[in-house]
Amino acid sequence: MILKQARILVVDDEPDVLFALKLLLKTEVREVVTEKNPELLLSLLRQQPFDAVLLDMNYRSGQATGNEGFYWLGRILEHDPTTAVILLTAYGDVRTAVRALKAGATDFLLKPWHNDQLLQTLAAALQPKTNSKSGGSPKKSPEPVATTALLGESAAMQDVRAIIEKVAPTEANVLLLGENGTGKELVAKALHEQSRRAARPFVAADVAALSEGLFESELFGHTKGAFTDAQASRVGRFEAATGGTLFLDEIGNIGLPQQAKLLTALQSRQVVPVGSNVPVPVDIRLLSATNAPLHALVARGAFRQDLMYRLNTVEITLPPLRERDDDVPLLAQHFAQVYAARNRQPVPEFSAAALRKLRAHAWPGNVRELQHAVERAVILRAGSVLHPADFSFRNPESAAAATVAEPPPPLMEVEKNIIQQAIERHQGNLTKAAKELGLTRTALYRRLDKHDI
Repeated sequence: MILKQARILVVDDEPDVLFALKLLLKTEVREVVTEKNPELLLSLLRQQPFDAVLLDMNYRSGQATGNEGFYWLGRILEHDPTTAVILLTAYGDVRTAVRALKAGATDFLLKPWHNDQLLQTLAAALQPKTNSKSGGSPKKSPEPVATTALLGESAAMQDVRAIIEKVAPTEANVLLLGENGTGKELVAKALHEQSRRAARPFVAADVAALSEGLFESELFGHTKGAFTDAQASRVGRFEAATGGTLFLDEIGNIGLPQQAKLLTALQSRQVVPVGSNVPVPVDIRLLSATNAPLHALVARGAFRQDLMYRLNTVEITLPPLRERDDDVPLLAQHFAQVYAARNRQPVPEFSAAALRKLRAHAWPGNVRELQHAVERAVILRAGSVLHPADFSFRNPESAAAATVAEPPPPLMEVEKNIIQQAIERHQGNLTKAAKELGLTRTALYRRLDKHDI
């Protein structure tokens, strides 16, 4: 019964592996979806929820490092930290297995697998979700990271929530503008969840990732035999979203030919699958997003003005994190709870100096950059309290922005923080702390008295 209700996604670049797993699982689970291109993985996860993902670790010929698998594992867990991910590889050792589990994988299997073992592993991975549905004592899952875009009490975020509340129940098309990492897709989901279409599908597509050849096939569908790899007919995103909401991300990055095809579909409220001459009516509410300066693109003739009018009945601009720095502590504490729970660690506290450092940073990567900074700090921390030294900004642009944005703290504060961190690292042993700091115990006592520690 554990497997019978499950939706499983299998991602592997070997057609034989996909065929074998689909043959094995189709009678054991509710639904199994296979995909050979990991670049389409996130798109599939946005279209529908999956209970578990079987993920290959190597995709390029001659590569056996597993780094691609770890990359896609991170992207899956970023999308939804509660997803059960089982990594598959033909090149396994104990070190790789340990690394996989530390990175958040639920389990790790070697190819070739034993069918019974794979089914048992999959059932075990799904067990926590099943218990919570069966009336037993539910296992509390960390809140998905995706909800954090709407956290915040700043005036800017209150304005965004007020617009969502007014617009969501309507049929108006909405254009979401803002920098990368500000949470445009999450606002789109909020609009859908508060709309009259909430019970119907929410289908997302990153149109900038679609090549010119795939654009029509992915959005409008295709018939069997329409092109070389079209071994079966496929419903496009428009038709899949009928009755619900279609979200087109990175809309500002598509070319003029794709813009014309999209405009035709929106005007006629119907699509023609590739390889067919029969139009298919669609009933969608369209939400779209871009970080590109769309109005400037229209002025330059790089984006169709008539299409922009179709997209932005209502326009919502999401503020960058640097313009809502009052929300940084709330977001940081939320991320700390999420990643502490995922790594089975106690939730850390933030020192006042750490919060000042986070608020002073420019955050060119916005909420997503803050998320990654807190995740690193939670994993690498030395104690129960996060200090300024626990946060490093690796991105060169980020570091440069931080240098400009952050005035240096007073010397007294720097000295106090260094002493506190040394004492904490040595669990209150003043002799060891003094030795690390290059001080005598007497000198350390004087500084403790000076800083009121």
